[in-house]
Amino acid sequence: MNRWIDATSRLLEWLLVLLMFGMVVLVFGNVLMRYGMNSGITISEELSRWFFVWMTFLGAAVGLKEHAHLGTDMLVSRLGDGGKRVCLFIAQLLMVVVTALVLKGSWAQALLSVDVEAPVSGWSMAWFNGVGVVFAVLTLPLLLRELWRTATGQVRAEDLVMVKESEDLPHGDGRTDA
Repeated sequence: MNRWIDATSRLLEWLLVLLMFGMVVLVFGNVLMRYGMNSGITISEELSRWFFVWMTFLGAAVGLKEHAHLGTDMLVSRLGDGGKRVCLFIAQLLMVVVTALVLKGSWAQALLSVDVEAPVSGWSMAWFNGVGVVFAVLTLPLLLRELWRTATGQVRAEDLVMVKESEDLPHGDGRTDA
């Protein structure tokens, strides 16, 4: 399962690179055409907006896999291992519930917008609204696996608080704060 998750994450990272590249080319090309040739690429704004939304959701899925999302540990770090485990379980359970709601809502919205055309491209708006479905399908298995690991006691004590402070990260330059 880890190999599949890692391969999917690498694929998503490359897709994110392609989406970012597409955004840069579309926006920069449109700026050049507007100021240099007094024209523009009509579809550029719509596609770059779609690329940005897809990048946000796919990047959130990669961030979830790498435990890279922001958080605060003001309360949790002061608890014992049992309290940390309970808080982590509750947080993971809430993430599963919210992701299931995103899946349900995005699916309903995508179905409603199948016949709705985007203003410029004419493509189905289900492609735009369906990104939440893709996000939920990618992240629900990860969240459920982490929830199971927490519930069965497979999470190490040092991983019960998933927030890393900047002091905990290696600086790489050998400096010390004085």
